[in-house]
Amino acid sequence: MTDKLFLALAAIMVFGLSACETFEGAGRDIENAGEAVTDAAQDAQY
Repeated sequence: MTDKLFLALAAIMVFGLSACETFEGAGRDIENAGEAVTDAAQDAQY
């Protein structure tokens, strides 16, 4: 029983860490897109 609990917790931790990396990457992508839109808007003003 203890081995199954340990494996379940380990699996949850692995999936949790991979999800954090995915959200971090998505955050960077969204930030970069926002900066590109800002730059384009500033260039259009001139």
